[in-house]
This record gives sequence, C-alpha cells and structure tokens, in this order.
Amino acid sequence: MEPKQPPARIQKGFIRGSGMKKQKESGCTQKTISLRSPLGTIRVSGCENGVHTIQILMDVAPAERSSGAPLSCVVNDSPAETSPELQRCVEWLRAYFSEPRTTGSLPLPGFHHPAMQGDAFASRVLQVLLRDVKFGETVSYKRLAEMAGNPRAARAVGGAMRRNPVPLLVPCHRVVSSSGQSGPYMSGRGDHLKQWLLTHERQRGEG
Repeated sequence: MEPKQPPARIQKGFIRGSGMKKQKESGCTQKTISLRSPLGTIRVSGCENGVHTIQILMDVAPAERSSGAPLSCVVNDSPAETSPELQRCVEWLRAYFSEPRTTGSLPLPGFHHPAMQGDAFASRVLQVLLRDVKFGETVSYKRLAEMAGNPRAARAVGGAMRRNPVPLLVPCHRVVSSSGQSGPYMSGRGDHLKQWLLTHERQRGEG
C-alpha cells in the first residue's frame, strides 16, 4: 500500500497570475526554479508562502525508457536563494521521476495560488484529487465529481483540470474518461505526456 501523503498546506493571501521571473505583487515575491526532467523543462514558480505554478514547457520529446533504467530530474537553473516551499517542491518532483514510490511519504509544499483556496467547486475538486487519488491510480471525471460533492458536474471537473496551476503535484493526469480512454491533457497539447505519466506510474508501481 502506498504510504499516506502528509496533507498539503493551503496558504492565504494569494495573488493572481504566474510570472516566470522574480516579481513582486501585493507583497508577494516570486522566484522560479527550472528543472530538466524526462518530460523536458519544468518551471516551478513560488514565494515564501508556497508554490504558485508548475509549467511543463514541452520543449523536447519525452524520454524513452530502457531496461528499467532510473530516470532523473535535475535543477537546471535556480536563484541564489529560494524558499523552503520551492525546495520542497523540487525534492518531490525529483523523487517522482527517479523513485516515484517514495513520493507518498514526502511532505508536500504549501500552495499559494487562488485556484487552491476556498470552497469553490473547482478548488474542492483539486483538493480531493490531491488527497484521494494516489500514485498509480486513476479516476473518471464523473467519479471525481461525485467525490467532490456534485455528481452532475463532470464537465466542471474537466474545466478544473484545464486550470490546474500545479500539475504533477495535483495529479490531473490521473483523471480519465469513463470509457477508459485517457482523455485530454493540457487542453489536448500534452496528450502524449499524459500517456507517458500513466505508463510511468504503472511500470514504477509494479513489484
């Protein structure tokens, strides 16, 4: 059984938007760390209070797997000083690719984005997905709507997935169609990444 994840911390005082450079807005200073991953470049932006966004740039084709060789995710570019929350996010991402079965026991960073706050249905959907759909599992849009308290809101679940500010950490790639098809990822531009991630979790979860 996958170890239970420590609950994520949801911080107050969110700002809207997700700058890719260090910026200051409403007293919140964001910094960005760039990682070289099997999916290409991943940019993590956040402040002292938590992670704002994770962006998968799709600048290269996903890495091919060979003979179960370990995959790596390394820091490519980082400011001289970063917050503990950003560092926690980086450590989680590195583990997800290289030793994914350990992620369930790692602490999650705090989140500092409005989509992760409050009682709006979309926020509830993201929180339920983060908390209840574990590594190697999948859930349908319809079932996730039920889990979030509105069985008729499968379409709204799809909207929440498209607006997820922190993919991978909040695993929108694990949400699939009721038919069993994987469904779109990153508005259809990243469907191949979704397949890669689902295969990664299936293969690395075996044994």
